[in-house]
Amino acid sequence: MTSAPPLFDRSTLSARRARASEASLFLHRAALDEAQDRLSLVKRTFTAPAIVTPFPALWQPAFPDARIVGDDDTLDLEPGAQDLVIHAMCLHMSNDPVGQLIQCRRALKEDGLLLVFLLGGETLQELRAVLGQAETEITGGLSPRVAPMAEIRDLGALLQRAGLALPVADSMTLTAEYRDLTHLMHDLRGMGETNVLTGRLRRPTRRAVFARAGALYAQHFRTPQGRLRASFELVGLTGWAPSDSQPKPLRPGSAQARLADALNTTENPLAD
Repeated sequence: MTSAPPLFDRSTLSARRARASEASLFLHRAALDEAQDRLSLVKRTFTAPAIVTPFPALWQPAFPDARIVGDDDTLDLEPGAQDLVIHAMCLHMSNDPVGQLIQCRRALKEDGLLLVFLLGGETLQELRAVLGQAETEITGGLSPRVAPMAEIRDLGALLQRAGLALPVADSMTLTAEYRDLTHLMHDLRGMGETNVLTGRLRRPTRRAVFARAGALYAQHFRTPQGRLRASFELVGLTGWAPSDSQPKPLRPGSAQARLADALNTTENPLAD
């Protein structure tokens, strides 16, 4: 039996990340701010943190004592060595996201915390729409261009599959504005977030496709100031390594008080 080809061309991804521009890494800076905010709400001190990131220069100053781990298929993490792991803005480019989470889970000590930040399914929805329409009109077909990112409702389940307790998934949408489609493409190159799908076209795209996409973008997604809007969904995942000290859900039927009493209302039984 032959296995399916990987979704992402990881060698090309590494090469493009190496050419990324720090000025374009605003999504990583947003994730860093989120990580610091969330940790400030946790009433404990982490003494053995690790951060999985393709851009260590951005994260290291904020976490000078953290172990920096490269974004590889096999993470350089020791079992049970960390009380905090931050997987920073690279899970959406993984060929095995569940495997990445399992590796992070194994690296955690008991009651250790995992924070994951990644791009979600609403990211670049505008670009996806106009490129698809433009390519269909010009060439009569579609090619893989924007990575199929996971929906938030599915990402929480991945934490449970990885064996993490108290899983939480949430998201926020960041909106950027660009002069034109070329400006947006330039910024994506600066982020290292351009198309690295294994099934991508291996020949140059016709200029007419991008011209039509730019026109559609301006028609449907122009701001009142005349710029183009681009959405980025930043998803945050939180999970803990299981521990007996963590709160456990009560068994069904074991409640000691009625919900109607707590809400100061009358309970009306449903008809059979």
